Amino acid sequence: MTPPADTPRADPAVDALRGAGLRVTAPRRAVLTWLSEHPHSTADAVGAAVRAQLGTVSTQAVYDVLAACVDAGLVRRIEPAGHPARFERRVADNHHHVVCRRCGVTQDVDCAVGPAPCLAPSQAHGFAVDEAEVVFWGLCPSCQDLRAAEHADPARESAQAKT
Repeated sequence: MTPPADTPRADPAVDALRGAGLRVTAPRRAVLTWLSEHPHSTADAVGAAVRAQLGTVSTQAVYDVLAACVDAGLVRRIEPAGHPARFERRVADNHHHVVCRRCGVTQDVDCAVGPAPCLAPSQAHGFAVDEAEVVFWGLCPSCQDLRAAEHADPARESAQAKT
């Protein structure tokens, strides 16, 4: 049965913040909502989206919200080498990422179902291992198309080499 239109709906961002013991603020709600709909966003993209929704929100405030949410386990920070950090809400499972070497687009790659076999290193050197991260690298479909077009057009490739 569908609730009446005037019935308030649960806000997953509010529920997540309260569940983590964090104070509910408009910037925190906006960040969590944005990341739920736009995984693998950079802090700059999150900041622009939050400012578009709420008006004036400082860059530092966005970074502070992201840090608090990462610390609370509500957001995962991904740091692909050579690219800006990215943030996502998918935190409750063991998954990895594939990253485009050219443009940095990032997608999820599911790991094995069941126990995480990659959490049992052959030598832990005394570490209490609690997470493993695998990053696959390659070219996304768009960048593959661009590369093919560049190789098909030697004048364009030559012009790009001069810049």
